[in-house]
Amino acid sequence: MTEIAYNEYKLWELVLYVADHLRDDRAGGATKLNKVLYFAEFAHMRRTGRPITGAVFQRLPQGPAARRLLPIRDTLIAAGDAELVPESFLGYEQHRLISKRPADLSDFSEEELGTVNEVLEDLRHLTAKQVSDLSHAEPGWNLVNDGDTIPYAAALIAPEHVETATSERLAREVAQRYGASSAR
Repeated sequence: MTEIAYNEYKLWELVLYVADHLRDDRAGGATKLNKVLYFAEFAHMRRTGRPITGAVFQRLPQGPAARRLLPIRDTLIAAGDAELVPESFLGYEQHRLISKRPADLSDFSEEELGTVNEVLEDLRHLTAKQVSDLSHAEPGWNLVNDGDTIPYAAALIAPEHVETATSERLAREVAQRYGASSAR
């Protein structure tokens, strides 16, 4: 695998872009922002062999997080490009990043933005807890210990497939219905 180039300016702008798209998402606080960034980067890596910004992600107890996210968030707030607003959602306090200017998307390809938009759509109806739980199923998160860097190569590892009695029964029924054999 070739060296991953990191583009901090793209990460700044991606943070603003995602924050703006999470503005109307009731669960769109810091946790969900973090997970959207992770899923977008790793989904794009799976599709194209390269990430969007090359941000370094680490394993934290609540799921993957970009190492540079907090310094970037603080810089965006200090520059007046964003603000952090505490909100209550389902009895929990969340910290919503509100973009104060449109993201500069000039460095992003249509393909990159397409990946980000698909991830935003896929996660739209999920709470921060659900998105965090989903990130814990990612091979990269399970590959390393807390605080360790999640390698982009982990995006190419297939998630573990769990067989249950119900999934096996359904597979047999579908196979029978369509005349296929099922070795289950």
